[in-house]
Amino acid sequence: MSRHVIVTGASRGIGSAITEHFIELGDNVAALSRSGDAPSGCAASFAVDVADSSAVNDAVKAAVAEFGPVEVLVANAGITHDGLAMRMSDDQWREVLSVNLDGAFYTARAAMASMVRARLGSIIFISSVSPFIGNPGQTNYSAAKAGLVGLARSLAKEVASRSVTVNVVAPGLIDTDMTSSLGDASDALAAMIPLGHMGQPADIAGVVGFLASNLARYITGAVIPVDGGLAMGL
Repeated sequence: MSRHVIVTGASRGIGSAITEHFIELGDNVAALSRSGDAPSGCAASFAVDVADSSAVNDAVKAAVAEFGPVEVLVANAGITHDGLAMRMSDDQWREVLSVNLDGAFYTARAAMASMVRARLGSIIFISSVSPFIGNPGQTNYSAAKAGLVGLARSLAKEVASRSVTVNVVAPGLIDTDMTSSLGDASDALAAMIPLGHMGQPADIAGVVGFLASNLARYITGAVIPVDGGLAMGL
C-alpha cells in the first residue's frame, strides 16, 4: 500500500535521492523545496521556504487534504553559509539556523498532528557528522545540526505512545553540490575516511528508507551515522 511521504529539500542532492527512493517503493511523495522542483514521479511538489512556518503549514495541510495523514516525514532541507566564528555575521548565523533547525521543527510540527491522530508515523531528521567531529568555519551549521539531535530525542519521547518514531541520520562527506563547494578541503576530509572515499546520496536514501520501514519499527531516538567510518559511530 502506498504511503504518504513528505521530503523537504527534495530538489537536489540527498533530498532528491531520498525522494526517488520512496517513489521507487510506490509511495505518494510530496516534495518541498525553495524552487518547487522535484524528481519525476512525485505526487505533488510545493515551492516552500521551510524557514517560513506559515508556508510550511499551508503546504502540509494541502498534502494531507490530498493524500491523507503523513506517514513518513524526512526533514532534509539545509544550507551552509561558512565563515570563521569571529567574522561570522548575525545574518550568516541566523539564516543557517532558521533553515536547518527552525525549518525541521516547523515541518515536524505540521506533519506530526496527522501522525498522532493516526497512531502511526516515522519522522527522520537529516543531520550531519559535523557537530560530532567539528568543522572549522561551520559553527552555525554544526550548531544547527546538533540541535536536530536534541529535537529528535525529546520529540521521540513525546510521541512514542502514539507509535510514532523519530530518528536522525548523520551523513558524512557525501558527493553533492554542497560538498563540492568545499574545494580542497573535501579532499582532506576524504583522506580521513576509513573506507577511503566519499559517499553517494543513494547511501543516505537507503538508510532513510530502512528507518521508515516496518523493519525499524522498534528504533526511535537513534542517531545513525552514514559516513564511511569518519566519526566512528559518533
